[in-house]
Parts: sequence; structure tokens; C-alpha cells
Amino acid sequence: MSGHDHHGAGQLADHRNRLMIVLAITATILIVEVIGAVVSGSLALVADAGHMLTDVAGLSLAWVASVLAQRPVTLARTWGFRRAEVLAAAGQAAVLLAVGGFVLVEGVRRLFDPPEVASTAMLIFGGVGLAGNMIGIAVLAGSRSENLNMRAAFLEVVNDALGSVAVLVAAAVIAVSGWSRADALASLVIGALIIPRTLKLLRESVDVLLESTPKGLRLSEVREHLLTVAHVRAVHDLHATQVATGLPVLTAHVVVDDSCFHDGHLPSLLDELQQCLAGHFDVGHSTIQFEAGSHAAHEPSAHP
Repeated sequence: MSGHDHHGAGQLADHRNRLMIVLAITATILIVEVIGAVVSGSLALVADAGHMLTDVAGLSLAWVASVLAQRPVTLARTWGFRRAEVLAAAGQAAVLLAVGGFVLVEGVRRLFDPPEVASTAMLIFGGVGLAGNMIGIAVLAGSRSENLNMRAAFLEVVNDALGSVAVLVAAAVIAVSGWSRADALASLVIGALIIPRTLKLLRESVDVLLESTPKGLRLSEVREHLLTVAHVRAVHDLHATQVATGLPVLTAHVVVDDSCFHDGHLPSLLDELQQCLAGHFDVGHSTIQFEAGSHAAHEPSAHP
């Protein structure tokens, strides 16, 4: 017997316009910073432009995922394309991790062999990049916590803004003191900003893809709550996964009194159990299989 509370599945926010605006801004900044890197010879601008390039690809993925998420469910895809947001977030994280590693390696190399850098050009192009990033942050700020896809997009723009700040600081140091290693140091800062957040996002995305128990949902507590309901004798084969952000699903085998199968009590018991799951644990999609105590001998395998 399963639950039919599908509120979360149908109420998807449409973020396509926001993503398209930020994508256009990011692509513009990319072109500007490539020109700036050529003019100034700055590794920090090269690193930021490389980050921008991955962001353009990542935001494009995010936009495609947002489009796919709006498609209706079918018998072949009963959850529609809800998991597209997780795939897009994982892809963005993997690419960002590679870029961060490259920037760190190249930054260390340039610390030992710093080239000449045009600080004035760095200031100009870094300032343009920061201005564009701030606009992108403002566009995405209101929807950054709604799903992994939007969170990935927001993190990319924030990282870009921090990278632009690093470029500006390095340019100012070079202009004032002539210490050209500041450019390589700024690129290392950009790499250090990229990697920790990227690892966290990648871990969360992989957890969803591996169908791990959703973060914050303790199955031991779920079991305890279900066992407090009258007529429930045991709970086994308890599993919880997450289709996408805000869409946890749970399945369980619930052993009840034999009398429940004869006195018509099962429908009200199902309602009570699913209200317990939705009210205490915010799980609106649950599938519960009722069993009599004697059924245990017919189970093909035993699971906790």
C-alpha cells in the first residue's frame, strides 16, 4: 500500500529565466577576461577566465536540467526528469574540481618563475568581472536553496566573484609594490576557493545518485515512531532515498496484528502511519507493505 501525497512532485519552480540571464552575463565576462588575460599576461585572469568557461558549460547544463525538470511524468519515467538537477550538479562539480587543480599547479609554478604583468589592465578587467558577478549573484540569490542544481549555479557565481576580488587585490599590490608574484598568489586563492565547496557539492550529489539515506533523516528514529502506532508489531526492510532536492521517498514492511486483516482496520492504519511519516519526518512519498506475523517465514531475505 502506498501514499498518494504528490505535492512536491508537481510544484517545481521554473528557474529557466534566471539561469539564462546569469548564463548571458557569465559568457560576456568570459569574453572580457580572455581579452584581459591576453592584454595583461595575468595568470589570475587566465584562472578566472578558465573558471568562467567551466561556469558557462555548467550553467548551460543547469539550464537544460531546469528545462527537463518541467517535463511531465510518463509511465516510462515515473519521476519525470527530476534527477536531471542532480546529474547536472555532479557534472559541474567534477569539472570545477579539475579546474581548481590546474589553477593550483600553475599558480605554484608561477610563484617560482613570475612573468611580467600589466596591473592596470588587471584592475580594469577584474573590475568588469566583479560587477558582472554581483549582478549574477543578485539574480540567483532568491532561488539558491531550492535544489542542488540552483545551488551549484549560485556557488559558481559566488566563486567567480571571489576570484574577481582576488584579481583586483593582486593588481593593486602589483601596481603599488611591483611584486609580480601577487598574480600567482591570487590564482592560488582562486583555486583554494573552488575546491572545498566543489568537494562538498560533489559529495552531496553522489549521495543522491547512490541512493543514500537523505541527510537529516534518521531511520532508527523513523522505526521507533512507527512502532509506537497501535497494532504495529515490527518494521523491517526500511529504506529511504532521495529522488531530487526536497523529494525523499521511503519504503517499509510493517508487521501488524493478524486481526487488522479481518476487521477492516488497515486503511485507517495506513493513513496513520503516513501521517506520522509526513508530519514528523517530512516524507510525503511512502510505500508501506503490511504483513501478518506469520508472513516472516515467506520472506525471501531478511533486511533490517
